[in-house]
Amino acid sequence: MIRNGWHKCGGDMNRFKNILFVAETTVDQASALARAVSLAERNLADLTIIDVIPAVGGAYYEGLTTSRRAALEALIEPYQIRVKIECRILMGTPFLEIIRAVLRNEHDLVIKAAETPGFMKRIFGSDDMHLLRKCPSPVWLMKPPEKSTYTRILAAIDFDPLNSTGEEKGLNQEILKLASSLALSEDASLHLVHAWDVFAEGTIGARASGTPQSLEAYAEREHLLHQNCLYGLGETLREYLSEEAYDNLSLHFHLPKGPAKQVIAALAAELQADLVVMGTVARTGISGLIIGNTAEAILEQLPCSVLAIKPPSFQTPVKITG
Repeated sequence: MIRNGWHKCGGDMNRFKNILFVAETTVDQASALARAVSLAERNLADLTIIDVIPAVGGAYYEGLTTSRRAALEALIEPYQIRVKIECRILMGTPFLEIIRAVLRNEHDLVIKAAETPGFMKRIFGSDDMHLLRKCPSPVWLMKPPEKSTYTRILAAIDFDPLNSTGEEKGLNQEILKLASSLALSEDASLHLVHAWDVFAEGTIGARASGTPQSLEAYAEREHLLHQNCLYGLGETLREYLSEEAYDNLSLHFHLPKGPAKQVIAALAAELQADLVVMGTVARTGISGLIIGNTAEAILEQLPCSVLAIKPPSFQTPVKITG
C-alpha cells in the first residue's frame, strides 16, 4: 500500500497553477480550449496559449506570425472576460519549443488537442508522442471533440505485488490523486484497472510435473495477490480523500488478465471511457529517457483523451537552449 506522503484532501486538481495550452491547427480545438479555461478558472491558475511555427525565415515568417497570432486572439476572445490568457508565438521544432516553454516558465500542466491520426490510424501524432515521452509535466491530450463533462474516467495502475519500488508507488500516488479528484469534480465514475498475468505460465504448463490442478491453483494465487493489492489501493484512496468525498466517489475495480498493452485500451473502449489517466514509465535508451514500450503501445490504441503522468524522478532530455 502507498500511504506514505499522502495528505487528506478533497481534490488535487487545484495543484495546477500555471497551465500551458498548445494550439493544434490541424483539428477543431475549441472544445479542448474550453476545458482548459474552465480548469484555469476553477483553480485561479495562469493560462498561456502558444502556437509553434516550424522554422522558416524572412518576410514569410513575419506574415505567418501575424496571421497565427490573429487566429489565437480570435480563439481566446470569448473567454477573456472569464480568465486572462497570455498568447505567445514561437518558432522552431514544435515539441522542443513546447518543452522548453515548460522548463522556462515552470508550467505544471500541458493541455493540447490530439493531432489528426496519420495513415497508421494512430490516435496521437508525432509531436504528441514526443511530448508524452519527454515533457516533464503532466500532458493532457484531448481527443476532439472534447466533452464538456466526463461520465467515466479510467485510471490505469501498474505494480509488482512482491517487489514494489518507491518510484512505482510515487507514480501510483499521482495517478490516484488526479483521477479521483477529477472524477469528483466531474461527478464521473472512477474505474481503477490493473492488468495482471501469470508469470511464466507457458513454461510451467509445459513441464511434465505441472498438473492442470496445480496450474489452476498457481494462477488463482497470483490473481488473489494482484486483487488484494488493487483493493489495497482503493483503501489508500479512502485514507487520502475525506470520508465524505470517498462516499461520493463511484469507484469500480477491474482486474483483466493479459498483457497491459492489449487489455487496457480494450477496457477503455468497452467502458466508453472519456479519459484515461496513466503513468509513463521512463527507461534509458539511445535518445535518453523515453516512454516505456507498454505505455506507448497503450496510448496508440486509446479511443479517448488521456492524462499522462511521469514518474517523480523523471528528467527530460530536452535542454532550454538547443
